[in-house]
Amino acid sequence: MPETRTEGRNVSAKAKPAWREMSIDHVASLVRVADRVHPSLPESNQVFAERVNLFPAGCLALVQEGSDDLCGYLISHPIRYRQPPELDSLLGEIADDVDQYYIHDLAILPEWRECGLARDGIERVLGIAKKYQSTCLVSVYKTELFWARYGFQPVEIEEGLEEKVRGYGEGAKFLECEN
Repeated sequence: MPETRTEGRNVSAKAKPAWREMSIDHVASLVRVADRVHPSLPESNQVFAERVNLFPAGCLALVQEGSDDLCGYLISHPIRYRQPPELDSLLGEIADDVDQYYIHDLAILPEWRECGLARDGIERVLGIAKKYQSTCLVSVYKTELFWARYGFQPVEIEEGLEEKVRGYGEGAKFLECEN
């Protein structure tokens, strides 16, 4: 059986996790992943549960076959143009006049990185995003080059949005790509 190398260990190709639509039952496991991957950017269970309830098609769970424990997750949803939510804030609703897609968070446990898993999840949500003119995100941890592979580039933004982006931590950048 072919093997996939993941940061210091080999796992069989059969054991490779796959993306599936997230359910509310995944939220506790999602928070454990978030706490490990983003310890300096905490968000409440309620934020993630709300995203799953409001826009389940854009909320993906990365799970191994036969398990409900997440290896990663991807949260995304439509927004009004250049109006991403503040970190750890509730949306209340998806507005009727949304006109941009937003990737809120992508997190994969370190032992599952560099396996092509991120690409699979991103391509899936970018397929959903095609009904909007553009997709945006806030890049953290100096990941702009990673996102550039998918067409995301920094853009000039007004002061109000710049202030919101600063809330995502030092070095956070607002990126967009045309769909």
